[in-house]
Parts: sequence; C-alpha cells; structure tokens
Amino acid sequence: MFTRDLRTAFRAHKVLEVGGLMVGDVPSCRADQLPYGGVKASGVGREGVRSATDDFTYERTLVLSGLEL
Repeated sequence: MFTRDLRTAFRAHKVLEVGGLMVGDVPSCRADQLPYGGVKASGVGREGVRSATDDFTYERTLVLSGLEL
C-alpha cells in the first residue's frame, strides 16, 4: 500500500485480513526472518526460518516429581 499517513497504515494493518502489509514498497521485498504467507484459503502456511522450524517441531512436557537429583 502506498500512503504517507501513519494512521492510515496502522488502520489498514488492523482491519485488513491479510498475511502481511507492505507500506511504501512493492511486495518483492523479502527477509528470511519475516513470516511470509497468506490467510484463510490462501496458500498452505507460512514461509521463513521460524515458521519452517515451527512446522517441523512440537512442544513436549516432562514433569519429574519425588526424585532426588
């Protein structure tokens, strides 16, 4: 989106149902640390280092009780 008004940019980010919003540039800019992808039925998830790591891992919990360490 192209605007010089920060209020407009923040409002657009709040109300639009999109995976990302680029203000003042075209969406050809990519950075590996930023998640990239759509919402709803647009695509199959997110791209990027953290998103890929999250896709291939899951959290587990181990509780140890009554043991002397």
